[in-house]
Amino acid sequence: MSKSKITAIGTYAPARRLTNADLERIVDTSDEWIVQRTGMKERRIAGEHEFTSDLCIEAVKNLAERYSGTLNDVDMILVATTTADYAFPSTAARVQAYFGWPHTGALDINATCAGLTYGLQLADALITAGTHQKVIVIAGETLSKVTDYTDRSTCVLFGDAAGALLVERDEAAPGFLAAVQGTVGSGADVLYRTGLSAELNGQPLKGGGNMVQNGREVYKWAVRTVPEEFNVLLEKAGFSKDDLDWFVPHSANMRMIESICEKLPFPAERTLTSVEYYGNTSSVSIILALDEAVKAKKLSEGQTLVLFGFGGGLTYTGLLVRWGF
Repeated sequence: MSKSKITAIGTYAPARRLTNADLERIVDTSDEWIVQRTGMKERRIAGEHEFTSDLCIEAVKNLAERYSGTLNDVDMILVATTTADYAFPSTAARVQAYFGWPHTGALDINATCAGLTYGLQLADALITAGTHQKVIVIAGETLSKVTDYTDRSTCVLFGDAAGALLVERDEAAPGFLAAVQGTVGSGADVLYRTGLSAELNGQPLKGGGNMVQNGREVYKWAVRTVPEEFNVLLEKAGFSKDDLDWFVPHSANMRMIESICEKLPFPAERTLTSVEYYGNTSSVSIILALDEAVKAKKLSEGQTLVLFGFGGGLTYTGLLVRWGF
């Protein structure tokens, strides 16, 4: 049985807003087209000299302001990101450098849009194993820096933000109830960003360092996979959909989320999203949705949620959790 739970949250989004009207002036698109196909109205964009570690640090500051305890005893920093400042040192190490927490491990996780849920599962495992007591899981992305703003099919989607969740040891009221995960590595060529390799599966890659996505194929995979694994997750825990308070999927696209909810089926009014005013923020989207619910007083201690991250890899992780505060 898990022995940890989520005890605090913090988020940060850059000041600059990129609206659909702004995008109309950049590429051949329209507000009507974007809203109809994605549900997005605006997204946040990092400044020229504002990078992923900067956003992560601000999210942790926000968490610290709202948390009643101390963070000086954090013993592991996990950062989920696909847009690290450097190949190395890790973004987590940059966060540690800012706060100066002693005796703290630092590790980045690259699982794209499933990064947060992977990070939370790892945090729970570290604490349950008895090697750690307090782990901070951060998700941060500056996707605008790897977005091709001449590609009308992708540039309307992505935004920048960061969020942080604190996971602490708690044997009396553990918060992690069950998990599922999986990977379809053969689907790597439908969603990727080029790195050191110039080819994949023997074929040359395009993109020049920017993201490349076959939206139709990603959509088909997600709408098939998420409902199937959602039900596996509940079955593992002996739960039914009626036992859930909230479903919090990765906010990739509102139409995709609507299709997933319809296929489950699960009520849209019990689904938390962040896509409308933040766009697709990859690993950050679930934390943004959670924090919007916290601020609206929708979330309360003891409520049961499914958090489901999915994306490039193709990979996914779903968690059944009991909210801790």
